[in-house]
Amino acid sequence: MGTINWKAAIWAGIIAALIFLMLEMIMVPLFLGGSPWAPPRMIAAIILGEGVLPPPATFDFGVLMAALVLHLVLSISYTLAIAFLINNMALGKALAVGAVIGLIIYFVNFYIMTSLFPWFAMARNWVSAVAHVSFGIAAAWAYLGLLRHSAYNGHSTAKSI
Repeated sequence: MGTINWKAAIWAGIIAALIFLMLEMIMVPLFLGGSPWAPPRMIAAIILGEGVLPPPATFDFGVLMAALVLHLVLSISYTLAIAFLINNMALGKALAVGAVIGLIIYFVNFYIMTSLFPWFAMARNWVSAVAHVSFGIAAAWAYLGLLRHSAYNGHSTAKSI
């Protein structure tokens, strides 16, 4: 703990965000019978309002872009915290910490934040939980991988926080 590589953490956040969104958009229709566009609409509704919620959960470029921007900002923020916690950990322990943090994020989003965003309650399910745990694992994996890559290439951009 103590220092993080900001560039690696930001890129890891982007990678984990995209993995999460892809998982949600694949697993919701595959396992729950919903629209792949429902998860981005739920995210976008945080900033665009409940009017963008399904039905219909169809493609809308503006809604998707709003969801993507917000999701990237949140994912990078969460990954910065994960990076701070796992900075000097072995891979296995770091992945476990990432998984736990992903599960904590799930519970905060779907059981606490529902007071502000009540539509999140409809997504309290195993698919959302798996996607959040996967996010935490992906963030930890990507961060440590990018750290190793940076060290291998002789670059260090670690800064104390």
